Amino acid sequence: MTLKQSITPHLTKPYAKVILFVLCLLPFASLLYAAIFNQASLGANPAEYIIRSTGDWTLRFLCIVLAITPLRTMLSMPSLARFRRMLGLYVFFYVVLHLLSYSLFDKEFDIPEIAKDIYKRPFILVGFLGFVLLAPLALTSFNKAIKWMGAKRWQTLHKLVYVIAGLGILHFFWMRAGKNNFAEVFVYAGILAVLLGWRVWRRWRA
Repeated sequence: MTLKQSITPHLTKPYAKVILFVLCLLPFASLLYAAIFNQASLGANPAEYIIRSTGDWTLRFLCIVLAITPLRTMLSMPSLARFRRMLGLYVFFYVVLHLLSYSLFDKEFDIPEIAKDIYKRPFILVGFLGFVLLAPLALTSFNKAIKWMGAKRWQTLHKLVYVIAGLGILHFFWMRAGKNNFAEVFVYAGILAVLLGWRVWRRWRA
């Protein structure tokens, strides 16, 4: 029995989603534990570490979501598609944590100061725009929204994920530009370029 044959039956079981849900929650649980118990893993600047980590996990989950379609196509595992919606909601969950962490630790929830920061700093503006575009995708991620909107309009709306991915990379690039440290930016950009390039290639072939 191949690895694919042994894994595929489990992907359709109810417990598969439960396991995935718990796994996706582990980064948040780890950060929360470290913050509550003042763990050394947060480094010399815990606030900055939490802001950066939640941003990193947003990009990671975005990459995972965009990898679902190529993986299920190349591996002939259509059951992977049933996890895409949950993973998409985790993208939104971590971007909300990222925004809340920035608002709390950097601005102490001072709304006028946050608005001024969005206006003055391009990388904050781009990140906030990505959040705004991601919100309607999260709000329409349930079955009734698909019926209400119609499948075609729903699919068109959810293609915004490609724009959001570009904004996420641009946000990360500008944020790292101040320190001239682009190594991680290029890693995420490379992964997203491959995932989006695969879609372009498939469409061109079709």
